[in-house]
Amino acid sequence: MTTPQMSVPGAAALRQTGRLFALAGTVLAMTFRRPFQLRELIQQFWFIASVAILPTMLVSIPFGAVISLQVGSLAKQLGAQSLTGGASVLAVVQQASPLIVALLISGAAGSAICADLGSRTIREEMDAMEVMGVSPIQRLVVPRVLACTAVAVLLNGLVSVVGVAGGYFFNVALQDGTPGAYLASFSALAQLPDLYVSELKALIFGFIAGVVASYRGLNPRPGPKGVGDAVNQSVVVTFLLLFFVNLVMTAIYLEVVPPKGA
Repeated sequence: MTTPQMSVPGAAALRQTGRLFALAGTVLAMTFRRPFQLRELIQQFWFIASVAILPTMLVSIPFGAVISLQVGSLAKQLGAQSLTGGASVLAVVQQASPLIVALLISGAAGSAICADLGSRTIREEMDAMEVMGVSPIQRLVVPRVLACTAVAVLLNGLVSVVGVAGGYFFNVALQDGTPGAYLASFSALAQLPDLYVSELKALIFGFIAGVVASYRGLNPRPGPKGVGDAVNQSVVVTFLLLFFVNLVMTAIYLEVVPPKGA
């Protein structure tokens, strides 16, 4: 007589989390293992950049403008309008830019990666590759994760420039700000570690987006509906992880790096 196993609340979520971290570790380990799939990496890089660059630029302009207008309004009420430029640029570079890039990569490219890998999985292509002695993670997952990471880092610089330019234009044109004060406050408050942490965030966020999309694509439920559900889950899980990791990284950065002039 067999005794029924007790189900621990949250055990399934812990198993999924452990498998996700295991996949991330496997991707990091296989990145430096030969043969390296350079052609697949270039193809995925071009695909992700082509589907993400235009939406990212279009989102960064109003996002930078909204931040600039809101910060400028608050600064004007407090009598610190001369600091609008520095506060707006720091908000765009440190927080908005890496999040915008990661969210759009997850929504545009991550969903496509998850759907591609999921369709291959339900057609049992992954099992066939393993039978032939080819690692699906090294052949398919590693190039996609690296492509997401590289595109996120490069797009982060573009979004920072476009967002800052949009904020500058709206502050000067709509709020009667002076160009000299905008640039002077930026140079007075900003420092190089702000750019470094922005690029580091983009690097980690892109890696997370690629790993989560690949994981859900490798583990869908049977049938086409399972692939669609996996795509939705990958986007939602990525969003939750990005905001949590951003909170942790921001808290650590503000504790470790002192403000300029402190």
